Amino acid sequence: MVWDNAFPSFLIGLREGLEAGLIVSVLVATLVRSDQRARLPHVWTGALAAVALAMGFGAVLTFTSANLTGKAQEAFAGTLSLVAVVFVTAMVFWMRRSARSLSGELKEKVQAALSMGAGVLVVTSFLATGREGLETALFLWTTAQAAGESVGPLVGAAGGLLLAAGLCWGLYRRVLKINLTRFFTVTGTVLIVIAAGVLGYGVRDLQASGLLPGAGSFAFDVSGSIDPGSWYATLVQGTLNLTPAMTWLQVIAYAGYAAITMTVFLRRSRSAVPAARPAPAEGRKRRLPSWTVPVAVVAVPVVAAGAVIAVLGGKTTSDTPVILVSAQDCGKGFTPPAPGRQTFQVRNTGDRTAEVYLLDPTTNAVYGEVEGVAPGTTRSLVATIGAGSYAWRCVPNDGSVVTSASVRVNAGGAVAAVVPVSERDLAAPLASYRAYVDKGLAELAAETRGLQRDIEAGDLEQARRDWLPAHLRYASLGAAYGTFEDFDAKINGRAAGLAEGVKDADFTGFHRLEYGLWHGEPAKSLADVAKRLTDDVDALRKSFPTQDFQAGDLPLRTHEILENTLQHELTGAADYGSGSTLATAQANLDGTRTLLDLLRPLVDARNPQVVPAVDLWMKRTAELVKAAQTDTGEWTPVEAFSPAARQRLNGTVSQLLEELAPIPNLLEIRKAS
Repeated sequence: MVWDNAFPSFLIGLREGLEAGLIVSVLVATLVRSDQRARLPHVWTGALAAVALAMGFGAVLTFTSANLTGKAQEAFAGTLSLVAVVFVTAMVFWMRRSARSLSGELKEKVQAALSMGAGVLVVTSFLATGREGLETALFLWTTAQAAGESVGPLVGAAGGLLLAAGLCWGLYRRVLKINLTRFFTVTGTVLIVIAAGVLGYGVRDLQASGLLPGAGSFAFDVSGSIDPGSWYATLVQGTLNLTPAMTWLQVIAYAGYAAITMTVFLRRSRSAVPAARPAPAEGRKRRLPSWTVPVAVVAVPVVAAGAVIAVLGGKTTSDTPVILVSAQDCGKGFTPPAPGRQTFQVRNTGDRTAEVYLLDPTTNAVYGEVEGVAPGTTRSLVATIGAGSYAWRCVPNDGSVVTSASVRVNAGGAVAAVVPVSERDLAAPLASYRAYVDKGLAELAAETRGLQRDIEAGDLEQARRDWLPAHLRYASLGAAYGTFEDFDAKINGRAAGLAEGVKDADFTGFHRLEYGLWHGEPAKSLADVAKRLTDDVDALRKSFPTQDFQAGDLPLRTHEILENTLQHELTGAADYGSGSTLATAQANLDGTRTLLDLLRPLVDARNPQVVPAVDLWMKRTAELVKAAQTDTGEWTPVEAFSPAARQRLNGTVSQLLEELAPIPNLLEIRKAS
C-alpha cells in the first residue's frame, strides 16, 4: 500500500526539510537585515549544490546496487541501512540540542563569510544544508528498499518537503510561531521508532547475505494467523518495518536500539545555549568571475556522481557480454556465445520494466531468465551454453513480446532447458485437484458435524477420538490453503500472535477444540466452538467453487506444504495438547503426494530425474513419521523424541524439500511462450 510506505518518508522529508529550510531562512534573513541582498544568489547557489549532491548520491546508490549479485545487493542494502540509522540518530540528537541556538550560530558564520568573499558564503550555505540532503537521500533509499517500491516513499518525501517549505516561509515571514524544541523532540521520538525498524530491516538483509548468522532462527512467526497482505499488516510493516516473521537477531537489534536510544533521548536535559564562538580571522580576499563559484559548486557533485556510476554502476568485465533490451529492440549486441557457463549483463535501455529470457526460439525452452528488469538498470543472467539455437525474448509490462534474431552454437554438448508451462498445461491438473478438494470438503463437513454432536452430547472421550480424523482430513487438502481466503485462519488458525493467546476470542477452529478437549474444559464451554467450526467448514464448502484458485499455485504448493510442516508440526508449535502433530505431518505428506501425482507428467517431461528422487525421500520421511505411531494407533508427541531422532527426522524432511525445490521453477508459468 503506497500510503503506508509513504509515512516514514513524509516524516523524514518534513523534518529534514524543516532543518534545511530553517538554515536557509536564517541565512537569507541575516543577509536581508544586513542590507546584503546582492549576496542572496550565493546562498541559493550553495543550496542548489547541496540538492545536486543529494540527487547524485541517490543515483549512485540506485545504479550501483542494481548491478550487484543478489547476496551482494542484500549486503549493500543492509550496510547502508545501518549507516542510515547512525545518521538519523545523530540528526535527532543534534537538532534537539541545537534548535534554540541555531539562529545565533548561523548569523555568526554569515557575518564572517561576508568579509571573505562570495565563495565562502556559497560554501557556508552548501555545508549548512548538504548534510540534510545526504541524510534524506540515504534514508529514502533504505526506506524504498524496505518497502519494495519507490512510489510511496517518494510521494511521502515530496509531501513532507512541501509542508516544510510552507512552514519555513511562514516562520521567515513571522506568520507562524512554533516551539522548535518541542517539535524536534516529538518528531525525534517517532523517528527513533522508525529508525529501529530500518535497523531491523538492515539486520535481515545482512543475515540473508550471510554476513550475519541466525537467518533461520525466528523469534516469532505469525504469518500463519496474520495475512501479510492485509491493510493492518501492511500499515505496521510500512511504518515500523515490523514483519509477521522476525529473527531473534532482528528483534534484539530492534528492541535494544529503541529502548536505549529512546531512554537517552527522553532523559537528556535541554542543553544550554552554547557560548558564541569567536568569528574566524579574516582571510585574504579573492577576486573571481561572478559565474565561477556557482557553476563549479553545482557541477562538481553532478560530475562526481556520474563518474562513480560510470565506474561502479556500469562496470563489467571485458569478457562479460552486455545485452541491451527494450520494448522495441530486444537482444541488441547479442553474438554467438562461447560454450560453457556464461554470465550476461542484461541492460534495460527502454522505458518499461520487462522480463527477459534466453531461450531456444524453435521450442521456447528457457535457458535463463531475469524478471522485473527496470528501466535504466542492469541485471545478471547466468546460463550454460551448449550446442543449439539461442535468442533473447523480452516481455515488457503492458507491451508486446519482442524476440531477437537467433544465433547458432555448434560446439559444446547438449544443455537442458526448461520448456515453459502455460495455464492450459495446468488446466487438467487444476480441475482434478479442485474435484479432490470438493470431495474432501464434503467428507470434512460430515466429520465436523459428528464432532459437534459428540460435544453437544457431553461425550468428550468420543470427541477426542473423532477430532483427529477430521483434522487430518483438513490437513490433507493443504494445496488449497492459499485459496481458502479467511477460512483457513478460522478453521485451522493458531494462537500465535493473538493478544490473549489461547484465551483470545479469535482463537477458533480445530486447534481451539484441541486445546479445550485436552485441557479439561467442560463440554458446555466447547459447544459453541464446535458449532462455529461446523459453520465455518460449511461456509468454506459453499464458497470454494467460486474461489480463485490460480493454476500457478499448484507447483508452489508441492514445496510449501512440507515447508510449513517442518516449521510448525515438527517443532511442536502446532500442538495444543493432543500430541498428534506427526499425524498431521503424515496427512501433509499424503496431500503432497496427491498433488505430485497430478503434476508428475509435466515434471517428467521437463526433468525425469526429479520425481524419482522425490519419491525416494518421500518414502524415507513417511517411514520415520509412521514409526511414531504405536500399535494401538496412538501418536508419539514430537517433544518425546530424542534429540538424535528429531535431528534425523528434520534432516530427512529438509532433504525432501531440497528434492521438491526444482518443481516450482520447472512448472512456473512463464511469459516467454
